[in-house]
Amino acid sequence: MVLAISVVALVLLADQLLKFWVKTSMTVGTLGEIKVMGDWFRLHFTENPGMAFGMELPGQWGKLALTSFRMVAVLGIVYYLVYQAKKSASASTMVLLALILGGALGNIIDSVFYGQWFTESIPGMLADWNPGDKGYAPYFQGKVVDMFYFPLFSGTYPSWLPVVGGKSFTFFSAIFNIADAAISVGLVSLLLFKRNLFQASE
Repeated sequence: MVLAISVVALVLLADQLLKFWVKTSMTVGTLGEIKVMGDWFRLHFTENPGMAFGMELPGQWGKLALTSFRMVAVLGIVYYLVYQAKKSASASTMVLLALILGGALGNIIDSVFYGQWFTESIPGMLADWNPGDKGYAPYFQGKVVDMFYFPLFSGTYPSWLPVVGGKSFTFFSAIFNIADAAISVGLVSLLLFKRNLFQASE
C-alpha cells in the first residue's frame, strides 16, 4: 500500500502541476501552442468537458453523470486496491492499479474544482488562479485540461473508402494529459499482462 499510495501521489502531483502551469501560462488553442520536438510533439492547450482524449457527454447532466461515474469508479478501484494488498499482490499489480487510480483522481479534480479555481481560458488571454467569485463554472462543471499532442503524420483517405473517402486526417490527433496517460498505461498493461486478475476463481 505504501508503494501504491506513493504512485498515486506522484501521478497527482505531476498531473496537477503541469495542468496548473498550462492553465496559467498558455493561451487556449493554436496561438499558444509550443513545439517540443518538431511538428510531431507539441504542447497544445485545450479543454474538454468530458472523457479522456477529448470525448464528452453532451450537456450539464452528461457532465455531472460522468463526474459521478468517475467518483464511483474511484471508490471501486480503492476497494480493489486494498483487496489486492491484503492478498499480497505483486508490486507491479499494485503500481498498475495505482496508475489508474491516480489518473482518475487527477481528472476528477479538474471536473469538480477547476471551474471555481480558475477564470475562463479564452484565445489570447491567460486564465487567473483563485478568482474568488469569478470562476468560469459551478462545482462539478469544470473542464479537463489537456496538452499533449502528437500529430505524427497527416494524409488523405483513399477516395474509394465509404464515408471518409477523400477527407484529410491526422494521426495521432487526440490531445491528452498525464492523468489520461496513467489510466491508459495502467489499464492496457493490466489487460495484457495481468489477465488472471479478471478470471473468476474456481
